[in-house]
Amino acid sequence: MFSRQPPSRSFSKSHKVNKSSSSFSKTHGVSKSRHEPRRRPTTATSSQAPSNDVSMSPASTLTPSIVTLVIGKDQRIFAAHEDVLCASPWFQQTLQTQYMDPQNTKRIHLPDEEPEIFSSLLEYLYKGDYYPRLVHNKRRNSWEIEQHDDEGQGSNESTIYHHAIDGDILKDTVIYCTADKYGLEELKRVALRKQGLQSGIQCSTILASARYAYANTPDTDSKLRAHYLALIIRSRSTFKRSGTMQLEMFNGGTQLFFDLFVALCNHVDDISSAQNTPRSNRHFF
Repeated sequence: MFSRQPPSRSFSKSHKVNKSSSSFSKTHGVSKSRHEPRRRPTTATSSQAPSNDVSMSPASTLTPSIVTLVIGKDQRIFAAHEDVLCASPWFQQTLQTQYMDPQNTKRIHLPDEEPEIFSSLLEYLYKGDYYPRLVHNKRRNSWEIEQHDDEGQGSNESTIYHHAIDGDILKDTVIYCTADKYGLEELKRVALRKQGLQSGIQCSTILASARYAYANTPDTDSKLRAHYLALIIRSRSTFKRSGTMQLEMFNGGTQLFFDLFVALCNHVDDISSAQNTPRSNRHFF
């Protein structure tokens, strides 16, 4: 029904970051990343980390109780301290109800989770942030995504392949939805802020991520869904020429496009109201 369109255009310049790994082993919980910057910039943990987060500093007092986590269809093995996991109400409830016997080996299976996403969740629980980190630019008084340069090469880690949808979507969107599932409100705020700093994302990836966000957040969510509606409206000149957008709207099957229609109507009403307001009275609104 629709002619084949050329590849979707991104709506801003590409933002590249270099790969790093923060792996979690059964023995130590967290291992050092492969690439450590020589000087650590100020990160979001200084002012935004929740008070119940557990730090890996020497002063921390963690109980020796270790929980084994089996993640994804490939059954990747992770391990974490029970005290750290209990920062999440979901894990706290699960560990209390399923493992009453302290001598019982604590093992949780999460076959629907993506290992890369769960690794970022554990990194946040231990360190207060996940890679790539948020850093505060004191000169501009703004937050930015940390960048690492390795021999002049960079790679964009803003997207991941998600098995459930068999395609690429924004990593921060999945982390936000995962944080919502496990009751980690501060992690949701960090993921949302990082997502707002991403650029150079293809229209098809944005729409797939928006569809995922709508499918994995409650109808009461007022943050992530609103972020996508505002993003599409701001970039409407790109999206209205997108064959992917046309096809997505034709297929439907999500609340996204009705919400987008309402948001666009409100946007037009706001513009019309501003234009019809006498200039001498505009300062009252």
